Amino acid sequence: MYFPYLRGKQFELIALREGSGMLAKNKTKVSPIIEPVKDSTTFKTTISDLKNKDVNFTVIINPKVGDLQGSTSSILTILSKELSGYKNFQLGIILSGKENHKNLITTLKKFDSILYGLTLIHNATYENIDDIVSDYSSAIPVKYNVVHFGKTSRRYYRNFDSSTIVELDDYFSSQQKNSDYKHYDESDFSEEHIFYKKDGFVGFSDFLTIGDNYSESGFLPYAVAIHLSYSDSTDKIKVKHFVSDSNDDTSDVAGKFEEALEKLVSWCKAEKFKTSAVDSFKELYDSGHFPGLGTIKKLSILNHIEVVLKLI
Repeated sequence: MYFPYLRGKQFELIALREGSGMLAKNKTKVSPIIEPVKDSTTFKTTISDLKNKDVNFTVIINPKVGDLQGSTSSILTILSKELSGYKNFQLGIILSGKENHKNLITTLKKFDSILYGLTLIHNATYENIDDIVSDYSSAIPVKYNVVHFGKTSRRYYRNFDSSTIVELDDYFSSQQKNSDYKHYDESDFSEEHIFYKKDGFVGFSDFLTIGDNYSESGFLPYAVAIHLSYSDSTDKIKVKHFVSDSNDDTSDVAGKFEEALEKLVSWCKAEKFKTSAVDSFKELYDSGHFPGLGTIKKLSILNHIEVVLKLI
């Protein structure tokens, strides 16, 4: 099963909402993880839409980035209202080495009407992890242990029941500036979808074509880069980077988008690469419309999820 990990910024959530039909058609293959960063209408409508389409998902209740840090009770209150009567979801808790587990468990027990399952995201190595997991299990069944391989010791995952283990890592080759992607026509992403079952895991997770880095603010870019996931002849996932050419200043972002988009459309036609997101990119190209930078991210996310689901 695939567990795409998304921060709850506006266009990440819109991608899940607009892709909820695709997720519903593949509900045995996919379970998004959402780390909410803002108490927004988009967050509430997204989880409600996933609920209405009976999609399994996890919402993290102790986010480490964004405006909702330290707002566990507030997040649980939102979930109690928006997900009333729904059972096909998990509450998520990030274990980063700084949590007060006793307080988190006490808070959880105050919301017993939504304690159907727990996803633990392991972002640190604990010597007493067996005791910690057992303590959480006393309040709510632990369904998934998502182990961030980039932040834990190599054998850490062996502490858990194999039927609960999901491997997580950041496979996206992030660059400091969009213009830097011009030096990389494409980059390798992962092949975990091929091997995760053989390695004894129930699922695999990644940060899609966004990466693990989190930024609060946006800014006008010198370059526009479109990141498009695809699978090669051996079913490994790679990412093509389509970058604008006129990158000397921040003027004419729409023109920069058109330059990058023309390269994407040309490559997709030559390679006969097709997804729903690519169809949307082609429509934008034909119309000459610049939808804004957030839409580019949204379509990149939707494309990545579709590529992965086709492979599994």
